[in-house]
Amino acid sequence: MLFTVDVGNSHTVTGLFEGKKLIGQWRLKSDRERTDDELAIRYHALFSMAGIDKKQIHGIILASVVPSLEAAWISCCEKYFSNYLEKPLFVVSAETIADAITISTDYPEEVGADRLVNAIAAWERFRQNLIIIDFGTAITFDCVSAQCEYLGGAILPGIAISLEALSSRAAKLPRIDVSTPPQRVIGRNTIDAMKSGILYGYGALVDGLSERIRKDLCPQGEPLKVIATGGMAHLIAPYSKVIEEVDPMLTLSGLHSLYHRK
Repeated sequence: MLFTVDVGNSHTVTGLFEGKKLIGQWRLKSDRERTDDELAIRYHALFSMAGIDKKQIHGIILASVVPSLEAAWISCCEKYFSNYLEKPLFVVSAETIADAITISTDYPEEVGADRLVNAIAAWERFRQNLIIIDFGTAITFDCVSAQCEYLGGAILPGIAISLEALSSRAAKLPRIDVSTPPQRVIGRNTIDAMKSGILYGYGALVDGLSERIRKDLCPQGEPLKVIATGGMAHLIAPYSKVIEEVDPMLTLSGLHSLYHRK
């Protein structure tokens, strides 16, 4: 089995693959204070509940944007899994995946590992010009050419950050749940007005920014596909006209693909 680990700022998403099949997937909060031993205890419990023996795990690939947790995960894997691995732990970075994608940015080492993994996964599926929108702590727009070049993109505050800012900075604005839509675009009460602003507002933002990127990425009108991933992608996709597909498992699929390239 292959254990895939995507450490994000808010959540850590892990998956277990048996061959090409994803047989287990977990989403936990990313606690920057967690130690290697605590990680081992937590995942031992999760594996036990799923009826999985850690001795069945013969490969691990890790992508992280949280340096302290990356160090804890590397230590955890070396202490508790290394005896069973067929290949050394694969840690994703611009250097370790240089053969999979050309990074055409000013400072390749600055690009988050998750963004590169998403770019590789999407390009291997569609092999055309792409915009990959990841709805996480931040919302990232990643641009990939038809020649598998990572060109850069745009970064903006995520939905949870925006909602937190509204409720903490404006005394009369409450914390709200945007999983249920407003009745109409024009909110007749504060909660519906906030929901409208987030859902329709971010949908319009996605459409507008994607169109501007399209003009830059495809000046001659070349084909372009827009896909979305991340924990909140399913909330915004219905309010966007340009998102063609939502793939919540894009990063895990990309990690699986990268591991088997080596």
